[in-house]
Amino acid sequence: MKTVLNCLLLIVGISFLSACGESDRALQAKFFAFGTEIDISLYGVDEATAANTIDALEHSFSEVNDLWHAWQPSVLTQINDAIAAGESIEVDDNVATVILLAKKLANESGQLFNPAAGNLFSLWGFEQDAWFESRPPPSQQAIDAWLAASPTMEDITIENNRLSSSNTQARLGFGGFAKGYAVDNAIAVLRQQGIENAVVNIGGDLRAIGRHGQRPWIIGIRHPRQEGVLASVAVSDDESVFSSGDYERFFTYEGKRYPHIFDPRTGHPANQAMSSTVIHQNASIADAAATAIFVAGNDWPGVAAAMGIDMVMLVTEEGVIEMSPAMQTRVKLTGHSGEPVIRDIP
Repeated sequence: MKTVLNCLLLIVGISFLSACGESDRALQAKFFAFGTEIDISLYGVDEATAANTIDALEHSFSEVNDLWHAWQPSVLTQINDAIAAGESIEVDDNVATVILLAKKLANESGQLFNPAAGNLFSLWGFEQDAWFESRPPPSQQAIDAWLAASPTMEDITIENNRLSSSNTQARLGFGGFAKGYAVDNAIAVLRQQGIENAVVNIGGDLRAIGRHGQRPWIIGIRHPRQEGVLASVAVSDDESVFSSGDYERFFTYEGKRYPHIFDPRTGHPANQAMSSTVIHQNASIADAAATAIFVAGNDWPGVAAAMGIDMVMLVTEEGVIEMSPAMQTRVKLTGHSGEPVIRDIP
């Protein structure tokens, strides 16, 4: 896979807002994984070191994709086939660790982050390569049948490296979690290479370590309804910035938008928010929390508290910007003229 190293301005979901001059530049690389563009920015390394590092990162992302792809042959599809057949399956320590972390985060979210809801995604047509094609939504009868089965991560058990499920309708899918896990893996690879100043950006979600020379990394948060950015935030040392939104993956049918983030309480797309953004050190946690907070909508402060998140920005379905006090001190609104609503996290 060809990798391009250069110095430029990225315009993506969460984007770098400032280009870099020759005297203060970050080397940037692009490649594709998870069906999206991966952008890597490395500061303070030469091009030879950067090229070797990017090869290692590509391998890391490919490994994660091969493990957790939801509908193409992978370890995850083997697990789901076993669950559907009412059988147990052996999993290695790495796979078990990821699934148990997902189970922990699902429990903390009150199951609003529900990686066992793969059959619901499939029912709505999102577990396919042509997920964006227009189609009628599933019948309410089919949705009600899924709700009656009520699969959650509580149905998943791992003992002595064997995974089983008490509910054959549980189907694991890590779309709201795998990107964060892949980013955390990539940061570990960078540190193994001795690189301490970098950003790993996967389709607009990212984790930044170190600094961009003498200044922090300046990140732009995408506007959910307009071109450009809604807000900017300076990140440094080690922080992840993850967003969920109804603009990411959706199809339209008879003029109505159907986004891919579902409320497991209703079986329908979550409809109380346009986007949610979370800042947290760990990318896996930030990814899952952004999903759960988006689904929670008006009830997001309680979910944030349960998941240990103190920096949140949510754009409601009406376009109102809500923030936690900690997020207010970090974010500068650039694409919004009004004042945000500040909501305390209990």
